[in-house]
Amino acid sequence: MKSDTSECPIGAAIAADARTTYGKDRRTDRLLRKPDVTAKTGLSVSAIYRLETAGRFPRRRRIGLRSVAWYESDIEDFIADPLGYRSGIG
Repeated sequence: MKSDTSECPIGAAIAADARTTYGKDRRTDRLLRKPDVTAKTGLSVSAIYRLETAGRFPRRRRIGLRSVAWYESDIEDFIADPLGYRSGIG
């Protein structure tokens, strides 16, 4: 079986939906766990959660029953402009 989404209409629809929902192509975006995010941003976990609640930090994504991660491109956007960052819906 091929994993190319161009031959699978459902896969293409999911990819298109992901691009419209998030505005970015998430298929090649890495997921960063909490230690990586704190190391990259220099923020504590409580500061990350506080900023996230205020809408000033990227939203975390649930990747398992007891695990979350952030998209690397969202973290990079935050690092580029930490004072002006506003998280989008999604």
